[in-house]
Amino acid sequence: MTQTADPIDLILVTGPSGAGRTTAIRVLEDAGYEVIDNLPLSLTTRLLEAGVDRPLALGVDIRNRDFSVDALLSLVARLRADPAQTARLLYLDCDRDTLLARFSETRRRHPLAPVEDTETGIDRELSIIGPVADQADVVIDTTALTVHDLKDEVLHWFGGDARRLAVSVQSFSYKRGVPRGLDMVFDVRFLANPHWVPALRGGTGRDPAVRDHVTADPRFADFYARMQGLVTSLLPAYREEGRAHLAIGFGCTGGRHRSVAVTEMLAAALAEQGWQVSIRHREIDRRDAVPISAGPGGTGHGEGAA
Repeated sequence: MTQTADPIDLILVTGPSGAGRTTAIRVLEDAGYEVIDNLPLSLTTRLLEAGVDRPLALGVDIRNRDFSVDALLSLVARLRADPAQTARLLYLDCDRDTLLARFSETRRRHPLAPVEDTETGIDRELSIIGPVADQADVVIDTTALTVHDLKDEVLHWFGGDARRLAVSVQSFSYKRGVPRGLDMVFDVRFLANPHWVPALRGGTGRDPAVRDHVTADPRFADFYARMQGLVTSLLPAYREEGRAHLAIGFGCTGGRHRSVAVTEMLAAALAEQGWQVSIRHREIDRRDAVPISAGPGGTGHGEGAA
């Protein structure tokens, strides 16, 4: 493959139909990537050998005639080993029920079940492509994301300098499970819960009164100092290792008070130290969610219902 002075930033984008792959591809195109969707895997090497002079994003669709998980992972391994490009694999994930709802809303047939029910197609595709997520550099779970949230996530991971470590700090509720793709997880359910204070119950961890209640817990100061010390000591090591991103999560019971307060505090502290930081509050953000839809081809690029 053609060697350049600086490696080309190459992203392969895949995931189940309806998870938002087309949205991600379009966001990358707007961010300056040359985008080729549905390029046969067998032609990827030939494309790169012909010469690429700007960042490149390739959409990988399971419907492609030469697609297989083994072929995709073999290609990714070869690309990662080649110094001509910085190759990363982006996997758009989504839970089964949400995929089914998206196809139901658009009334489109699943590409892997043109004459069968949608559930059969979804199950068939997830069984085939699911293992790819374990090898991905970035996994974005779009289950609770709006189209605009997904755009923000893609730009967070791929919209800036690929050689700079980007840190994502997230809050979540354990009732809905731990978000996929987190590198570090802290359980803050041991802290005093503002939910049991009537005046604070309707607020969130962004509110000063709620934050003050959480930080007043005698156990908070020691926990926070140790946690922040651990994170700040590890970030330079991750950057030196070549990591482009690190996702940190804080979980509590409802995902609205304690985890949100700690997420806001750590994100502010890291930003003050000069790190590139983004924040996501899963349970708060999902209340106003505009769902991603299964658009043409079942790739999920529509704006969804309001």
